[in-house]
Amino acid sequence: INICSMKPAVAVALFGLVVFSSIVEAQDKKLQIGIKKRAETCDMKSKKGDTMHMHYTGTLEDGTKFDSSRDRDQPFTFTLGMGQVIKGWDQGLLNMCEGEQRRLTIPAHLGYGDRGAPPTIPGGATLKFDVELLKIERTGEL
Repeated sequence: INICSMKPAVAVALFGLVVFSSIVEAQDKKLQIGIKKRAETCDMKSKKGDTMHMHYTGTLEDGTKFDSSRDRDQPFTFTLGMGQVIKGWDQGLLNMCEGEQRRLTIPAHLGYGDRGAPPTIPGGATLKFDVELLKIERTGEL
């Protein structure tokens, strides 16, 4: 299709349709959660408000590693469900047991979006995280 030869209104409508369908397609991609290793016992499953102590390695789809708590030998600690991490983590780490290992495949809209996190994460990147829950801290419950 030669957009240059179209009437401007038709060209704009066609362009808008292409952009809209791209946005819908991007939003359609879902978070994938794979269990790599189950916990031997599970006395407590993670939930919103828990302090999570995790090890993780993050890679791009092509396998390029962009970050790893294991390389620093320092677990990453954050509160689940409070927006302290990307949405893919807040959703993908729910109902997890201490000692469990998962692989999260996170589409861009649940990660760093179209902007990415330069210079290591390009815009629109799907991310893969291998995560291990070391410890759950829960306060305020009897």
